[in-house]
Amino acid sequence: MRVRLTLDDEAHDFAAYYARVRGLGLGAAISELIRKAQAAPAPKPDIRIGPNGLPMFPPTGRRITSAMVKKIEAEEYDPKRYR
Repeated sequence: MRVRLTLDDEAHDFAAYYARVRGLGLGAAISELIRKAQAAPAPKPDIRIGPNGLPMFPPTGRRITSAMVKKIEAEEYDPKRYR
């Protein structure tokens, strides 16, 4: 199937290099890369079950404080939107 693609310069350079190293045409190289991406297992999120049985995301090293939440609420709250 013929398709016209617009690629970023970086993506084109990578695909062209991949094609050259593997001895393929650019279209065959892009097809092979797409098939490899399809076959790769999807990453699973690191969700743990907490002591209370609820799912928890892994800690990121940052704590969210009530002051942070109040600040965001004050910045984003627009009473006109909730009438």
